[in-house]
Amino acid sequence: MNRALALLARLFAPLRPLLVLAPTERAAWVAAGLAPFAVVIAATSPGAWVVAPVLGGALLVLVVLDAVLAGRLADWELAVPSDIEVGQPSPLTITATFAARQPARAEAALSCDPRLAPEGRAILALARQPYEDGWRGEAMLAPTRRGTGIVSRVWLRWQGPLGLGARQADFAPDRRIRVWPDLSAVRSPDLQTFLRNAQIGLIARRIRGEGTQFEALSEYEPGMDRRRIDWKASARHTRLFARENESERNNQIVFAYDCGQAMCEPVDGLPRIDRAVSAALTCGYVALKGGDKVALFGFARRPQIMTPFIGDARAFHRLQSAAAGLDYEAVEPNFTLALATLTARLQRRSLVVIFSDFADPTAAELMVESLGRLVNKHLVLFVTMGDSEVEELIAAPPGDIATLARSVTADSLAQQRKLVLTRLRRLGIDVLEAPWQSIGPRLIDRYLTIRNSEAIG
Repeated sequence: MNRALALLARLFAPLRPLLVLAPTERAAWVAAGLAPFAVVIAATSPGAWVVAPVLGGALLVLVVLDAVLAGRLADWELAVPSDIEVGQPSPLTITATFAARQPARAEAALSCDPRLAPEGRAILALARQPYEDGWRGEAMLAPTRRGTGIVSRVWLRWQGPLGLGARQADFAPDRRIRVWPDLSAVRSPDLQTFLRNAQIGLIARRIRGEGTQFEALSEYEPGMDRRRIDWKASARHTRLFARENESERNNQIVFAYDCGQAMCEPVDGLPRIDRAVSAALTCGYVALKGGDKVALFGFARRPQIMTPFIGDARAFHRLQSAAAGLDYEAVEPNFTLALATLTARLQRRSLVVIFSDFADPTAAELMVESLGRLVNKHLVLFVTMGDSEVEELIAAPPGDIATLARSVTADSLAQQRKLVLTRLRRLGIDVLEAPWQSIGPRLIDRYLTIRNSEAIG
């Protein structure tokens, strides 16, 4: 019996679009307009009540006839990108061709993962192609989280010439779209021009005269830094000689991500962790071009990922793939376990860039304690994003008591935040706080400053 039903379903599958008929919104308005007339007829001439069902039947016949005249769906196609980046709009296109008659209007709707579109749905109005046979509609996907999103179902609906009846077909395309971290800053012309012209640019070169690694002795000339004079060598040769050092390379840079509750909160539409991932990957690309090694570390309740150190810019895609696997966890992060694990895996002094956030000094207590132990062995840079909503509440004019209370509370939170950041600075931790729009460029500037100061090795 089941095999027979499956065979019938397979035989009638091509006819499915022909069998699904539905009234349109216009038909509903026409039926609503005829209802008062039916009420008036029933009140004034009870014997003529038969007119009401006749009108309803006539409307139903028109709906069915109009749906039949709408034409038959011959083919359809869904074009979606297989890979997109979080926060970057990407087009989704649906095309449909109809046999025999052309409909008066056509539209489409799709159901997808909520990370791809608001509320997990999108509606497209199809327009007839002027120089081609078929109808085409486009919608923009704006993913808000990393991961794999699925377009699970697509509905097509097209109307007849009267606009009263329509045909409808639904399909299950099961298209998977991988949402990657945003790398638009890495591809930006400004960054590429900077890398091409900077000393750490696309061409590897040895930098003499700076750094801490001894390279050679040269005769002192006016204008050189007097602190570089080698007095022992000068005494042997009875002339002034200066040391020429080579800039250190092969430093280890670790970007550590807090994937807990605070970093999952959105800032201007995207989670803080995604803003942090984009900034860190941009800075990591610059570090790889400069000859340093980069690794990623993610944690929440427990460590999530720890990549090996990558020293070749051609392997940058490995960092991108690892960052795409960072999960969102609505829990408080375990800094003690995470930073102890990180310290055990680092075999030499490194620059550890930690992206995190906190709500109050009590929640930040364990974080400060763990960072205090980490800074004893490594150079630590703590990166956090400014909260634009709190700043807006502080700057809001006190028009009423409620606004004033919110402003005072927001200012209290900001002051507590400054106290925690001050404690971190007193522990010897470098702190970078900036709006998310400028966190990437400022992180690159801070990295270059630390690198040029030879404080990592």
